[in-house]
Amino acid sequence: MEKIASFTVDHLRLLPGVYLSRKDQVGDGVVTTFDLRMTRPNQEPVMNTAEVHTIEHLGATFLRNHPDWKERVIYFGPMGCRTGFYLLVRDTVSKEQAIALVQETFRFVEGFSGEIPGSKREECGNYLDHDLPGAQAVARDMSAVLAGWTPEKMEYAT
Repeated sequence: MEKIASFTVDHLRLLPGVYLSRKDQVGDGVVTTFDLRMTRPNQEPVMNTAEVHTIEHLGATFLRNHPDWKERVIYFGPMGCRTGFYLLVRDTVSKEQAIALVQETFRFVEGFSGEIPGSKREECGNYLDHDLPGAQAVARDMSAVLAGWTPEKMEYAT
C-alpha cells in the first residue's frame, strides 16, 4: 500500500505549533486541514484522554459557534496519538487567518468556566472522562507557542 502523506512527516523533528497539513479538492470547493501539534511527538508526554476530551468539546463548541467561522468549520478533533488535533475548514484559508483562529480557540479553552458543553451522560459517550484544569493547562502551553507563530513556521520541517 502507498504511504499516506501524514506518515511521511518526520515526527522526530516536529515541534508544537500549527501546520498547514493539506488542501483537498472536494467537488467545487477545497477542504483545508491544519495540524495543531500540542506536544513534541515521541519526546514529550502525550495529553491524557480527559484533557483531550475536554479540549475537543470546548474547541468544537467554540468553533461551531464562531460568528465568522461556524459555516466553514468541518471538523475539530484529536489525533489518535494524543499529540494534537486536526482542524478542517471549507475553502482556502490564509495562514494568517488560521493562526488567528487557532489562537482564539485556545484562549477560549484557557478562559472557560462553567459546565463543559455536551458533558452530560445523555450527551456524551464518556461523560466522566473530562479534565477542565488539565485542558486549560495544555491550552496555556499551546497559547504560549502560538504567541510567536508565523506563517513561515507553518510548513513541516524537512
